[in-house]
Amino acid sequence: MLYNLSMTDSGDRLINPSPRSEDQSELSLRPQMLAELIGQEKIKENLRILIEAARHRGEPLDHVLFYGPPGLGKTTLAHILANEMGVNIKVTAGPAIERQGDLAAILSNLREGDVLFIDEIHRLGRAVEEVLYPAMEDFALDIVIGKGPAARSVRLKLPRFSVIGATTRLALVTAPLRARFGAVYRLHFYSQEAMEEIVVRAAERLVVTTDPDGVREIAIRARGTPRVALRLLRRVRDFAQVRAGGMITATVADEALDLLDVDSLGLDEFDRRVLRTIIEKYNCGPVGLNTIAASMHEEQDTIQDVVEPYLLQLGFLERTSQGRMATRLACEHLGLPYPDNQPPKLF
Repeated sequence: MLYNLSMTDSGDRLINPSPRSEDQSELSLRPQMLAELIGQEKIKENLRILIEAARHRGEPLDHVLFYGPPGLGKTTLAHILANEMGVNIKVTAGPAIERQGDLAAILSNLREGDVLFIDEIHRLGRAVEEVLYPAMEDFALDIVIGKGPAARSVRLKLPRFSVIGATTRLALVTAPLRARFGAVYRLHFYSQEAMEEIVVRAAERLVVTTDPDGVREIAIRARGTPRVALRLLRRVRDFAQVRAGGMITATVADEALDLLDVDSLGLDEFDRRVLRTIIEKYNCGPVGLNTIAASMHEEQDTIQDVVEPYLLQLGFLERTSQGRMATRLACEHLGLPYPDNQPPKLF
């Protein structure tokens, strides 16, 4: 059997935009410089100005914070900025920095102009943040030597460096930490045209033969997310090589993605379960997120971070002060009746 058709575990979903071990093969497909990046035009223009200004002054980049749904290129942008500035990049994640000493060790090993990329920066501990504040503002590291009455504080100078943070939950980044970033950018879902360009370029690098209709079919179902597009392309490539002589056409892509249970808009069974829960159990809502999660025996954060952003983008879901509501569009897509006795919406 080539494919697992019952991907009900939210972590194993093919279209889950969160990184998976198999995505390491994407590294060669990622753009290395800003000129190679497809989409996110406004952010690209702002970053060009940021880079040129830093080069002109001979200074490191200002601290940058990227936020938005997973899979849109926050990590890729961090590497691009380091490449554009011609400096090294140190990659870590909020959960990996458990103690103040962990962060101090990382900071003390940075060189002039280096980039420190902190993924999931909203998960930094409060004590760790206290060490990061003076490092970002004054390029200094405050450490305490000794204990009790003999303890004294020593300030060590650090080379000037740039912090690039990434988060899917901007609201969870503390206000003092947000204030220390000179530039904050939100990454949006990619347009259909941009997604098609991404698929075409990736297919060329993977030496896969495609036609425009096959590319379009993959791009439509990729949820506006490059990581998902690359994952779907690899799976469709496998199907094409085994069943269709290696050529990805619209028919081949459609058959492969149907076999993978990814429908015409990029929804899988987990997405449809969320919508059916709201529509069938709660009469299209409004219903609280915790109630939905409990009904499905799933984690609340998984629904909020992974499922909701795309459903909101499609107009299949609405957030109100009373809870989540499924829209008429969602009912039509699933072939379910839309209830006529909907309460007034209170936003």
